[in-house]
Amino acid sequence: MSIYFDNSATTAPSEGVCRAVADTMKSVYGNPSSLHRMGKAAEDLMEDCRTKVAKSLGATAEEIVFTSGGTESDNAAIIGYCRCNKRKGNRIITTKTEHPAVHEAFKQLESEGFEAVYLDVDKEGKVSLEQLRTELDKGALLVSVMHVNNETGTIQPIEEIAQMVHSAGAVLHVDAVQSYGKIRISAKKLGADLLSVSAHKVHGPKGVGALYIRKGIRIVPVIYGGGQEKGLRSSTENIPGIAGFAVAAEELTANFDTNVAAMEAVKNCLLDKISKNIENTVINTPADSTCGVLNVSFTGVKSEVLLHVLEDKGIYVSSGSACSSHKKGRSHVLTAMGVKDNIIDSAIRFSFSGDNTVEEAETVYKVLCEQIPVLRAIMR
Repeated sequence: MSIYFDNSATTAPSEGVCRAVADTMKSVYGNPSSLHRMGKAAEDLMEDCRTKVAKSLGATAEEIVFTSGGTESDNAAIIGYCRCNKRKGNRIITTKTEHPAVHEAFKQLESEGFEAVYLDVDKEGKVSLEQLRTELDKGALLVSVMHVNNETGTIQPIEEIAQMVHSAGAVLHVDAVQSYGKIRISAKKLGADLLSVSAHKVHGPKGVGALYIRKGIRIVPVIYGGGQEKGLRSSTENIPGIAGFAVAAEELTANFDTNVAAMEAVKNCLLDKISKNIENTVINTPADSTCGVLNVSFTGVKSEVLLHVLEDKGIYVSSGSACSSHKKGRSHVLTAMGVKDNIIDSAIRFSFSGDNTVEEAETVYKVLCEQIPVLRAIMR
């Protein structure tokens, strides 16, 4: 038995994606910067893929820059915009629950003289709009808010935030890595000026992502070299990865309703059974969260211990963000939400894809019913 409930960390590449990557590696191996026929074939393929990825984001091909993934997209957007436009101001705003790719970019900018503000969130992980309004009144160059939180599934009111940010004359960056494929995204409707996504979160290959840059927004590169991607992202483009990304984007769009319905059914089944039948549990995910994440604390059981017990049963989950799992310390997301330390220490994140089934959720629930009492007795 193998049940994979760690899809917020990464997803299994689809068959279509794997074929596209392999076929491209074999047949379209020219460098898209080369002037000969093989280079032109690679360039044409890349531009066709750019159009497909752009369509999945409600954008135009000219607004898409290919990157190595969500982290680079976040860094390029935040650091690239602020360095390019520092004459307009030096105050930058984000939340206390952002991904490390955003927080570390902010720390870098602080070392360069920018003033960073980290907004509070409520017990559901939602940003304080009142605090945002107060901080915007003091002036701001850029605001960065993630659409969906990777640990809890909390959805931020991006459209409302965008209106506030733009009214204050600032620019909005949205980390949409976890909402991509779970919420229909139109960068323009959201009001994002810069928006980051990653292929491997939507059954695409690792090592490739995209940054949406709204027309009229200027950034400077954070990677220097041969000037690829309109001078914004040097390095020979990952054509096989981009080909796989395009297939994932098309599949995402074609199967969106089916996948979301499947994720909702799995999440609701697991949530209902755990809430009603396993005592002393705390649901850390808010009710109006994304379909892809369920964060639960089984009090009295250390999350890392439960994670490995489930692994021994062929069930794969997470104790938090995969990107920071090797770092010591409690979840900064749950801490910012005001969750008590003992609850944080017992938190498990179940995260889903359209490939998961209700039968898998029922199996996981049964294993939890068997193992939680045993582990609580041992750890008492």
